[in-house]
Amino acid sequence: MSHSPELLHRLADTVGTPYWLYDAALLRQRIADIKFITGTPGVQARFAMKACPATKVLREMAAAGIWIDAVSGNEVLRALQAGHPEGNDPPVICFTADVFRDNALEVVLKHNVLPNLGSPGMVDVLRHAGYRGPVSMRINPGFGHGHVNSCDTGGPSSKHGIWIDDATRVKEAAERSGLRVVMLHSHIGSGPQFDELVDNLSRLADEFSRIATHFTHLEAVNLGGGIPHNYRDPAATVPLEKLRDLFAEARKRLCWSIGRDIRLEIEPGRYFVAPTATLVTAVTDVKHTVTNAKGSGATFAMVDAGFVDLVRPAMYGSHHRIEVVGRMHEEYREPMVIAGPLCESGDVFTRDETELLQPRDLPRPRVGELLTIHDAGAYGYAMSSNYNSIGKAPQLWLEPDGSVEVISRRETIDDILKAETSELLG
Repeated sequence: MSHSPELLHRLADTVGTPYWLYDAALLRQRIADIKFITGTPGVQARFAMKACPATKVLREMAAAGIWIDAVSGNEVLRALQAGHPEGNDPPVICFTADVFRDNALEVVLKHNVLPNLGSPGMVDVLRHAGYRGPVSMRINPGFGHGHVNSCDTGGPSSKHGIWIDDATRVKEAAERSGLRVVMLHSHIGSGPQFDELVDNLSRLADEFSRIATHFTHLEAVNLGGGIPHNYRDPAATVPLEKLRDLFAEARKRLCWSIGRDIRLEIEPGRYFVAPTATLVTAVTDVKHTVTNAKGSGATFAMVDAGFVDLVRPAMYGSHHRIEVVGRMHEEYREPMVIAGPLCESGDVFTRDETELLQPRDLPRPRVGELLTIHDAGAYGYAMSSNYNSIGKAPQLWLEPDGSVEVISRRETIDDILKAETSELLG
């Protein structure tokens, strides 16, 4: 979605650039989509909050009855502070990890959230900590595909989960330790095509149907997230009815295999939030290099946002639509490389999956004009950093009535330095 140039310029004049702009109406529409596909009895949606853990977003999820998948102790605490309840009956917050790091084990024990175990050794960690209660097991089913090859979430190259052939052995170890396995979980990724997602989800449901009879305490099966978002075509839609039918049928098969009713869960992250946030940045210069023996020349539009703000293009060549604000109706365009301010050659928003420059055909921007980088709500601000000691950009929240709220301010040097100390140990 493109916001009005007047709004974007007014906000830039008020808070500076770069900044993030969240569209509340679009987020609520995506929540409604997920509520629709999980609208049959016994199907429950979670939000993989790592995609966008802003308190404002988490409160929207709580208000809509969307449960939470958290992957750190602090994510659990953020979800609690945003209004999601603790406890595991029902397990509104699930903690998923392959390792208990920092405060994660303490938080799980204190708030009694459901631990979703991604490594066999976590059984012993819980036993030694004195935990005796329900657990979930994350299974690596041996297949799966992230939205790009470097995001493989299932198969021999994936670090995530307990290999499916070891599931029964780990379940027996858990039961000897006083842990009841009440949920089986897997996340196989969205894959590059919707049909691949449907095939993989159907295959995953079949695999869980095959092993579920060994889990006598089973209450739920979680098929993970993976509902795709098309970053290249803003008009693309996901066939929601097909997914709704798929999940209803998968639950029916699972219940039939086990011989009793169980809950089916899904936990999208990207689909909820990807289109809801736009990164707005200002052009500071336009310059060029000349073709020589080393390679082709290029025209660079320099902007004040960088991979400290949105790292996905630099990390794995992800595509985000880019517009010159107010000028995309112009017919004449030229190949432009959009590059940021960081002291890194990789600080470029227009790259392909092989890390090569991939210029975009855009109107030549002028110094001071704004660019918008779209569909940045998933793993945008959530993965931003303070590299080069740059403060994180502010997050703004736009309501349908046109009101705008600052939900996080621009960080200062005091924010960056506040954790530094000088304390002698011993």
